[in-house]
Amino acid sequence: MAQVTLALVGAGLRGMTYARHAVATGSARLTAVAEPDPRRRARAAAEFGVPPERTYPDWRAAVRDGRLADACVVATQDREHTEPAVALADLGHHILLEKPMATSEAEATAIAEAARRNGILLAVCHVLRYTPYTRFLKRLLDDGRIGEVVSVQHLEPVGWWHQAHSFVRGNWRRQDTSAPMLLTKSCHDIDWLVHLFGQPPRRVSSFGGLTHFRPESAPAGAAARCTDCAVEAGCPYSAERLYLGCLGDPEREFWPLSAVTDDHTEAGVREALRTGPYGRCVYACDNDVVDHQVVAMEFPSGATCSFTMSAFTPMEQRRTRILGTHGFLDGDGETLRLVDFRDGSERVVGPYTRVPDPHTEAAAQAGPSARDGHGGGDEALTEAFLAAVATGDASLLLSDAAESLATHRVVWAAERARTTGTVVELPAGLGVA
Repeated sequence: MAQVTLALVGAGLRGMTYARHAVATGSARLTAVAEPDPRRRARAAAEFGVPPERTYPDWRAAVRDGRLADACVVATQDREHTEPAVALADLGHHILLEKPMATSEAEATAIAEAARRNGILLAVCHVLRYTPYTRFLKRLLDDGRIGEVVSVQHLEPVGWWHQAHSFVRGNWRRQDTSAPMLLTKSCHDIDWLVHLFGQPPRRVSSFGGLTHFRPESAPAGAAARCTDCAVEAGCPYSAERLYLGCLGDPEREFWPLSAVTDDHTEAGVREALRTGPYGRCVYACDNDVVDHQVVAMEFPSGATCSFTMSAFTPMEQRRTRILGTHGFLDGDGETLRLVDFRDGSERVVGPYTRVPDPHTEAAAQAGPSARDGHGGGDEALTEAFLAAVATGDASLLLSDAAESLATHRVVWAAERARTTGTVVELPAGLGVA
C-alpha cells in the first residue's frame, strides 16, 4: 500500500496514541500538527519530524493552508469536534474522529453530512468494535451458535479512581463543558451493543444520577484539597495516593499522570495537586455528570438489553452475558464461556489480543483502558483506517459516519429518557449500514 500522509489535530493523549500507532505501522507519515498547547505542539512536532511551517496553534490556522494530507486525526476536546471535522472534510481529508462524534445531534448530523457531501471516509473511534474479542464474539452470534438472541446484560465497570480522575476532577466532569457521561464514556458501549444486534433498538428507557460525588458525602474533616486533608490517607479517592503512585511506572505516567502534569517528579506532582484541578477533593468539585446509570433497550425482534455503567467498581474489562434460544455466552473482554443447550457442552475460549482471525486463540492478554490500547482496539482501528484510505476500500471500516450517527442517536434518546422519566421510541428509519 502507498504510505498515507496524516495531519494531527489535537495532540493530547488520544491524538498522540493514534498518531503513534499510525507511524509505527510504517503505513503513515505525519505531515502536520495543530495543537493549542505550545508544549504539546512542540513535542509532537519534534517526535514526528513535522517542519515549523506545518505546525499550527489551532485547526483554523491549519485549514487556511488548504489540504494538509491524505487524512487527519481529529482528537480535539469533545465540544470542539464539529467545526474542524466539517472544515477538514470540505478540504477533502479522510477523517479518523475521536469519540464522541459530537456533543449534540445537530452537530453530529452536520459532520455526517460533510462526510457524505465530500465523499470522504470518516471513522469515529469506536475502538471496541475492532478488538479480536469482539470479532470472535460477533462471529459466534452471526453463525447462530446460541440461536436467536433474546436478552443481553452488559456492564461497564468504570472504576472508582477512573471516575474520580476523568469525571469528577477531569475534563469530562460537567455536561455544559463536555457532555452527559453516557455520551462521553458509554457511547462506546451503546455502539458496541448495536453492533452485536445488527440494528438499533426501537425503544429505550434509562435511570441514574450523581449519588456519591457530592458535598454532602464528604467525610468529617475533609479539606478542599487532598494535600491539606487530615483524612486523605483513608479516602479511596486520594489524589496523592493515585498520582504519586504512578511515578516510576511508564504506562501509568503516560496515563493518567500525563493529564495531571508534564513534570513526572515527586515535586512536580505535588505542585500540580496543590494548584491544579486533579488535587481537589472529589466532594468539593464542580462536577455534575452521573456516577451510575442503567439503560434498557428493546429491539425490533423483541429482544431486550440492559446496560449498566457504574463508578463503583474496579477498572476492568466490560462484562457481558448474551442469552440465546440455543445457548449462553458469558464474556469478560478477554475470554468467552459458551454453553450449548443442545448437548449441554461448555467451553471457555480466549484470551484474545491483536489476532485478526476470529478462530485463533492467543495466550497474551490485553487490558481495557486507554493506557493499554483498549484491548487491541486502538491499533486495529488505526490500521483499518489507514488501509481503507490507502486502498479506497471503505468496507475495511466496521462503521461509517451514518452508522456512528445512528448509534449516537440511541445515546441521546436514552439520555432524554433518563431526564424526562419516559420511554423514548426511536424512529423506524433509524438504521445502521
